[in-house]
Order: sequence, then structure tokens, then C-alpha cells
Amino acid sequence: MSAIPGAGSPGHAARVEHADTELHAHPHGWRRWLYGTNHKDIGSLYLWFSLIMFMTGGVLALFIRLELFQPSLQFFQPELYNQFVTMHGLIMVFGAIMPAFVGFANWMVPLQIGASDMAFARMNNFSFWLLPPAAVMLIASFFTSGGATASGWTLYPPLSLQMGFGMDLAIFAIHLLGASSIMGAINIITTILNMRAPGMHLMKMPMFCWTWLITAYLLIAVMPVLATAVTMLLTDRHFGTTFFNAAGGGDPVMFQHIFWFFGHPEVYIMILPGFGMISHIIPAFSRKPLFGYASMVYATAAIAILSFIVWAHHMFATGMPVMAQLFFMFSTLLVAVPTGVKVFNWVATMWRGSLTFETPMLFAVGFLWVFTIGGLSGVLLSLAPIDIQVHDTYYVVAHFHYVLVAGSLFALFAGYYFWAPKWTGHMYNEWRGKFHFWNSLVWVNLTFFPMHFLGLAGMPRRYADYAAQFTDLHAFTSVAALMFGLTQVYFLFFIVIPNIRGGPKAAAKPWDGAEGLEWTVPSPAPFHTFDTPPLVK
Repeated sequence: MSAIPGAGSPGHAARVEHADTELHAHPHGWRRWLYGTNHKDIGSLYLWFSLIMFMTGGVLALFIRLELFQPSLQFFQPELYNQFVTMHGLIMVFGAIMPAFVGFANWMVPLQIGASDMAFARMNNFSFWLLPPAAVMLIASFFTSGGATASGWTLYPPLSLQMGFGMDLAIFAIHLLGASSIMGAINIITTILNMRAPGMHLMKMPMFCWTWLITAYLLIAVMPVLATAVTMLLTDRHFGTTFFNAAGGGDPVMFQHIFWFFGHPEVYIMILPGFGMISHIIPAFSRKPLFGYASMVYATAAIAILSFIVWAHHMFATGMPVMAQLFFMFSTLLVAVPTGVKVFNWVATMWRGSLTFETPMLFAVGFLWVFTIGGLSGVLLSLAPIDIQVHDTYYVVAHFHYVLVAGSLFALFAGYYFWAPKWTGHMYNEWRGKFHFWNSLVWVNLTFFPMHFLGLAGMPRRYADYAAQFTDLHAFTSVAALMFGLTQVYFLFFIVIPNIRGGPKAAAKPWDGAEGLEWTVPSPAPFHTFDTPPLVK
């Protein structure tokens, strides 16, 4: 793909430039961040917010591991322990992983399609500023009279009907977070469909844009479903309805159906943009085009479509009919096909390429390995007879942490190292980046792989106490989790902050094999880019 900067009608260019000057004048100081509408600034706000929430959720995770270091109750009562478990999940899913991917979308989608900004710049600002109040409500719920909700991040009744005021705060926070996601998704879809540079047809779009386009449709489809579920919870709690209250004729299992109809597409919302990042990084460091571009697009769409018909594989233990179990089991196994196409295409891209292993490529290859482990354990969990045996054990905890921590998080790290030179104008320290990678890879596996054995041996999740035979594995896992957490503190203070403050000057195209419009603008990317759309050949 090549671009001719400045191509387009002069009259149109003048109008765009004039409008940009009028509506998007470069603000300074605190106004730049509070009122700013520039997609790069808002992308940075999303990334900083997600990093803060990632550290907050990480502290809660270390509290959990601290309690589990030895059997019997050491530091926290079970109620507070379950508050930590619940808020760790909510903060990591809605406060860390999702906003991080939206931050990347804000930064990179306009740069990759040759747009001057996001389609709805002011709405973009508003969608971000819904997040901090939601985060404050989640964290403040710990300090209410009843404490934070302790019903698990899935908020299952009847537990969620019995919680104190912290549950209501969580419901309102989820509404704000969902509204933010819906507005962000509308913005991304409109930007991609209407603001691509001349000559950039849909099947010429960068894979990151494709994965985000499909993810945005998923968000619009399922976030209202979550809002419906938590609103029904709220009315059950305070307005006398009995949607989920069995004593009044309601059905608690109905909540699970509604929640997981949101929850399983949500799993792919948290990984599909990562697939897009990996689809840029592996070709760049293999010095080859992505193998099977069209099949990657179709596989992404297939995963998104299939995600709507597999929700009840989370519910095999609820006593559903055998035919329903078979349907959800086989449809879940079917998801492995387009996912396998992606893994095959990434490996085929590397095959006989001129590979080099700078930090972005290390994280991309690490992602391939750990995500495949998480995917294979997911295939086992999709089999109803196995799932019923290991349901709600640490085997499930191991599986989804391999997908989300070792999967989504590694993709985010790979994307950061790949595009940070374009953001900051400085090259990060390569030795420090590799130190971060190897420590992350080692400690993430030592943290979560032993959990498979804990689950197979019968250790249930969300328990603050456990039998003595699980002691050694829990102690080992707790130490590894602490080391993984310290590695991410190292990432913040020794890589991110120094990279913002200075370092070797980054070229416009710091990676030899990188392709795309984002590499045609200087590093750092100027405040206003593509006032005149480039022409893509």
C-alpha cells in the first residue's frame, strides 16, 4: 500500500483545513485534556486510564494471592475476600482491557485509514469522561456500609440481590461503562466506513481496522443486553419485581442466560483487536505480507457471528437438556476453526520470513504460544462432560487468565512497543523491553499454569480457604503472581515514563518491514494529521 499525501480536490482540502482550525484548535494545559477532541489526546487518556485501572486491579489480585498463600484465613474474612475477587474481575474487564483497546483504536484507526480525526470528536471526548466517574463508583463501593459487591464479576442472583449499597454502585458504574463503550463503537464504525482515504477499499483496510470494525458491531449488539440484565437486578432489589427471585416466581438461571448472551461476545471484544495488532506486527518483523489477508477478515467475522450462539457453554452445570448441551458444545467447538485459521496464517506469515526479534515481535510470538494454550484448554471446557467436572474450579481460572492476561495483555504490550515510537517520537530502550518480555512470559506461565492442576485436583474458585493438599501449588502461584506484578510496575516506571520523557529520536518508519499510512507521517505524529486525505494506491 502506498499513499500520495495531499492528493484530492484543493477546495475540499481547504474546507477540511479551515474546519480543523475552527473546531479543533490546539488547546493547552488542563483544557487540552478536559475539553480536547483530538483523537490522539483522547487515545492517550484511554491508555493512561486503563494503565491506572490495571494497576488497581493488580493490587486486588495480589490481595487475593496473599490470602491464598497459606490455608486457613490469614488476612481477610471471606466476605472481604470475595469483594476483592469481584472487583478485580470488574475492574480488569471494564476498566483495564476494554479501555486499553479503545485507546489504541483512537490513536491508530484515523492514522491507518488516512482520516483527520474520529467522526464524532466531541462525543469521543464525552465517551472517555464517562469512565472516571464509573471507576470512582467501583472503588468507592469498598467504603460503603456493606462494602463492595461480593457476588463475583458475573453478578449472579440470588447473591447479587442480597448485597448492600455497593451492588447498586456497581450497577450504575456498569451503565456508565456500557454507555461509553456504545458511543465509542458508534464513533469507530462511522469513522471507518465514512472517512477512509480515497482508494482504500474495505478489502484494502489494515487488519487492526477490520478487527475493530467487527468488535464495534459486537459492542453495539451486546452492551444493551448487559444494561438490561443489571437494570432487572436493580428493579428486583428496590422496586418489587421478581425477575430473578425464585421466591416470587422468578428464575435466577434466566439471569445467567441474559448475562452470558452478553458475556461470551464480550470475550471476543477483549481479544479481536489484539488479533488485529498481531496481524500487523508479525508481518512487519517477518518482512512479508500477511498470509491470507482475506481469510483473516472472514475468520474474524466468523468468530464474531459464532460468538452469539455459544453462550450457554458457561452453563452446562445448570441442568439444561441434553440436546441443548450438544448444540452449545458443537457450536463452541466450531469457534476453534476460524481461530485456528488465524493461528495458521500467523505461522505461515513467519515461515521463511526474514525474522528479527525486537520486543514487539517477542510479545507477538509469546502471544501466539500462550493464547494457543488458553485456546486448547477452552476446547476441553467446551466438552460438556469435562466442563461439568471442572466447572467453577481453578481449571477455569487458568483458562480465562491464559486468554485474557497472557492473550489480550501480551497483544497490548506488543502493540505498545510497536506504535509507541509513533506516539512519543522516541525509541524505547530495547534491553529493558526484552527484560520486560522475558519476565512477563516466565512469571505469567508460572502463575497460571499450575492452576490447571489445582482445578483438576478439585480446588474450587472464589474460596478464601482450602484443604492442606493444595498448599504448595498455591504458595508457588502467589510468589509467581507477585513477580509478575512487579514486572508490570517495572514496565510503567522504567519503560513507559522514560519513553515519554526522552530517548533516541524515532524515524517516521522505525521498523523496516512495517507498512501502512501511519508510517508516512513524522514521529511523533503531529497534532493534526491528514488535513488533506492521502490517495491510497
